[in-house]
Parts: sequence; C-alpha cells; structure tokens
Amino acid sequence: MKAQELCRSYGISDATFYKYKAKFGGMNVSDAKKLRALEDENNRLKRMLADAMLDNAALKDLAAKILLTPDVKRRAVSDMMDRHGLSEHRACELADLRRSVFQYQKQDRGDDVLRKRLLELANERRRFGYRRLGILLAREGFEVNHKKLFRHYREEGLAVRRRRSRKRVLGTRRPILVPDRANQRWSFGFVSDAFEDGQRFRVLCIVDDCTREALATVVDRSLSGARMIRELDDLIRRRGQPAMIVSDNGTETTPHAVLRWC
Repeated sequence: MKAQELCRSYGISDATFYKYKAKFGGMNVSDAKKLRALEDENNRLKRMLADAMLDNAALKDLAAKILLTPDVKRRAVSDMMDRHGLSEHRACELADLRRSVFQYQKQDRGDDVLRKRLLELANERRRFGYRRLGILLAREGFEVNHKKLFRHYREEGLAVRRRRSRKRVLGTRRPILVPDRANQRWSFGFVSDAFEDGQRFRVLCIVDDCTREALATVVDRSLSGARMIRELDDLIRRRGQPAMIVSDNGTETTPHAVLRWC
C-alpha cells in the first residue's frame, strides 16, 4: 500500500506518517508501547521536579512569615498564587489552611463605632485593661462578647504596659468643685493600723464633703470590693443617693465588682 493511501485510510497527514516512521521505524508494537510509556514517565517526573522546585521557592517565602492567624495565612496564600503561579489547592496545603477558610468572605458587622469608642475610653482610662473597658462599654449600651472585645483591643495595640515606677500619674486631673449642699458629694477612703500583736486592720471612712459629717466608719481586718459595695448600698438606703461619690484611685476602688456597681 502506498503511503498516501495508508494515511488516508487512518485519517492522518503525510507529515505525521513520516514523523512516526522516523521515530518508531523498525520497532514492533510492544517496543513502541514501552517507548511511549517511558516518555510519559519522563514527562511526569519532569513535572514533579518542576512542582517541587516551585514549592521550595514558595516555602522560602513562607519561612520569613509567622503564620498564626487565618488572616495572615490568607494573605500568604494569595501572595503565593500571584508570585509563583501556584493553584489555590496547592497554596493552601503549603500554608496549612483549609480552602473553605481561604474562600470565606468577612462580613462587615459595623464595628467602627465600637472601635472608636474603645479607643476613646482607653485614652481616658490608660491603666484599664479590656475587661474593665468592657464594663464601661456595657454602661453605654454596647453588647459585645469578651473575646471579640479582646480581639479589637489587641488589634488596636491598647495593651497596658507594665508600670515600673509610681513617680508619675498618667492622665489628666479634673478640678473638684466645692459642694454647696448636703448629700451632693460623698468621699470615701481607707486608713489602716495594727494591733500590739502585729495584726493589721482597716477602716473604711465615708464623709459628706459639704457638712463634713462622718456618714460611716467600717472597721475590719479585710475590706473587699464586695463588702464596700454592701456598705454603700446600705448607706444609700438610709441617707438617699448622692449626686456624686469620689475617692482616690486606690486598688480598693478598681475591682470589677465596683465598676459594675457604679
């Protein structure tokens, strides 16, 4: 059979026929299959080597990054897809991130007002942590989970630094006005002393700033924030609620129970 008739019967061109003849001439069918399988294996190994080299280049870029949060991992996956041309599946495997997490679209829940108010309160109360600031936000009607509040607190960089010395008081002092009537402003504070055997006791003193009347003096070996709240509640029931209660910014007035009571 002539070459043209053979090509016409199998539906191939003359160039393809002569190409196959130069490549597989003198071989039987089994030898041609082995050669084709060997070429396929070589191509597969070349692709694997190229993928491994590409993965190594991408992993070198990841080594310089600290992948802790999903947001950082999302940015790393996007960077590998753009710079190295990796697929989404492969980039997520290298970054140890699920594809569903990478494809998740964040929803804007309108936290801008919360963040702004959190910054304002943190500037006013510079020694307050996120739990105390959360109590102040709850007074203003913000209903926020403590974990979400801590996330905003950390992202805004509001962590309180450890104070090494007490030489300077942070914040601005407000001038205290002189009251002109009774029950307008109360002041309270603590004094302490010790018995002859060395056991210490404390005294909670509550004074009306206008009349200078000692409204209450509570003596005990230990006066917690909850105990102070009970004494103030009892005094308010007997004397009425004042317009203002002031004190020094001691450790007795900063527990969470006192803030919630305020």
